[in-house]
Amino acid sequence: MSHDRVGTDEFAITHELLGQILGSRRATVTLSAERLRAAGLIRYYRGRVTIVDRVGLEAAACECYRAITAQLDGVIRRAQRNNTMT
Repeated sequence: MSHDRVGTDEFAITHELLGQILGSRRATVTLSAERLRAAGLIRYYRGRVTIVDRVGLEAAACECYRAITAQLDGVIRRAQRNNTMT
């Protein structure tokens, strides 16, 4: 979801911040990032993530990614529509 918003394949985000966002321990984030790296989906080094295979990353994500993205996009569209009406 961060990739969706930043508009670039490489961005800064720490394991600690990801843990806070996801409500998980930093160690869990580290293990998950390592699995994604080993699968060739991301590169991760010193707080910088590079998305290597976006399609593969989406395929590895649970169905909640699509549901949350659809909801968030709807909220953003409504907010933009409301801003143009006022």
